[in-house]
Amino acid sequence: MIKYELNCKDCLSVFDSWFSSSKEFEKLNKKKYLNCPNCNSICIEKSLMTPTVLNSKKNSKKLENSKIKEIKEKLKEYQNFIKNNFDYVGENFTYEARSIHYGDKKRKKGIYGKAKIEDIKELNEEGIETENIPWVNENEN
Repeated sequence: MIKYELNCKDCLSVFDSWFSSSKEFEKLNKKKYLNCPNCNSICIEKSLMTPTVLNSKKNSKKLENSKIKEIKEKLKEYQNFIKNNFDYVGENFTYEARSIHYGDKKRKKGIYGKAKIEDIKELNEEGIETENIPWVNENEN
């Protein structure tokens, strides 16, 4: 696939379009199948375009690191919200969740803590809703 910036010779508008190959563009243009989206003119020509290249390892790694940092920052925001609005119950999460669900305990706030995947599956099978949230250590960059 190739993307071309096209120019209308009549109304001078500029627009982009994708083609399977440069030959495909030439074929469609020669048969007058290309037209301007603004004025419907068939007087279309392609302009010179500079390709965008992000294939270098350096650019790719920089972009990847930027995305990872962005995700970690968002996770830290969620963690701060959870810490400020929920009670931490540590390793007792499964027990506390059942106690709340079955009515033994009443709490003003929700809870968060640690649990094994098997325990979370059991809670969900019992109808106790939980969410698994990835946790980033605060000392990590």
